[in-house]
Amino acid sequence: MERRISTLTLLSLVLSGVGAILVTIPQPVYEVARGKNVTLPCSITFQGTGTPKQTIVTWSATADTPGAQEDDVLTYYSIDKNTDIGTLYEGRVSLDVDAATANANLKLSSTTLDDNKVFRCHALIPSDKTGKTSATTRLVVLVAPSTPICTIQGKAEYGQNINLTCLSAEGSPPPTYSWQSLDVMNKPRVLPPRTTVQGGILSLYNISKDTSGFFICTSTNKMGSASYNFTLAVMPPSMNVASTAGIIGGVIAALIVLIIVIYCCCCRKKKKDEEYAMGVREEEEEEEEERETFKEPVRNGASPRADVQEDARGSDSSVRNPVELSERDYKNRKDLNDRRSDYDDRRSDYDDRRSDYDDRRSDYNDRRSDYDDRRERYSDRNERYDDDRRYDDRRDRRINDDDRYDDRSRDRPAVPANKPPRRNYDD
Repeated sequence: MERRISTLTLLSLVLSGVGAILVTIPQPVYEVARGKNVTLPCSITFQGTGTPKQTIVTWSATADTPGAQEDDVLTYYSIDKNTDIGTLYEGRVSLDVDAATANANLKLSSTTLDDNKVFRCHALIPSDKTGKTSATTRLVVLVAPSTPICTIQGKAEYGQNINLTCLSAEGSPPPTYSWQSLDVMNKPRVLPPRTTVQGGILSLYNISKDTSGFFICTSTNKMGSASYNFTLAVMPPSMNVASTAGIIGGVIAALIVLIIVIYCCCCRKKKKDEEYAMGVREEEEEEEEERETFKEPVRNGASPRADVQEDARGSDSSVRNPVELSERDYKNRKDLNDRRSDYDDRRSDYDDRRSDYDDRRSDYNDRRSDYDDRRERYSDRNERYDDDRRYDDRRDRRINDDDRYDDRSRDRPAVPANKPPRRNYDD
């Protein structure tokens, strides 16, 4: 600490008695790899006589963008040997003052991409502002380019114009981009004549099936390079992947809905068949019970009416007062009534269907009676036809007999001329 104070004292002595200030920095650009330390030299020369009361040395930095704000790095005051460090650079900067060479060098450690700025060294003596009081230099933090990201702008369809963009998120100095193309057989090929390359943008015009292939984008700077392989598939407008996927999804949804509808219809039909069969069986059982009841023989010479009355009296004797029924018996009877009402409903449906069947059967019988009438008329015509046919047969036989008689008369020999006349024996 004492040595630093003595150095600053010597610098103030050297700066004393000057009439003009000359601040210089040897190089306009300094480069450093990211994370390394760098020293930016600043030389201050004074001419004249006399000792200045106070000397102020200031380092500042400005980003290399339009309208950027200048940030204070540090400020040194020779009168009290004090140094103020800016908030953005606390713990990373220091000032190296050399009285012999009158230098005020800035030391910067652990550099980052944010340190890509223009640094300015400024010296000030109160009441003496002649000469060149400041000088600037540019610090470039070197970073190899990161793997570029490629995207497509436009539709990769026949006859369209598209842009392939390539950009590295990191890279200092800013990288340059180059493109290389391969066909679908992975063989190098020349880019189409109308293709243009501007920075990291590759423009393709009137693309076709032959444009499909691989496009390699390479990002390069003095620290290294990185590449990305982009696959381009050009399709007809009708082969759009999104529309095709939508059509397939719609067809699958329609099939699922159709299957659900068919399943519900089958279940409903099966349920109706079961209800119909249940109603038929219950009705048959009831009819069978009624037939068995009426077929039961008369016991002990008593009439069925008396047995029924006797059974009714016996049943009446076993029936309890509804007030005395337990809650369980009441629920059982209520359930029985509900089932009986359901059975009555099914039976009424069955009766309706049975009446429809009887109507159809009566219609069928009417048509069958009409058919029998037509059959009888047809039988009468057949009988008349048979009589006519027998008459024709007898007539044919008579005609044949006459023909045979004529044949015998033709075959008989002629009577000779000398034959004596026939005698009449009656005389």
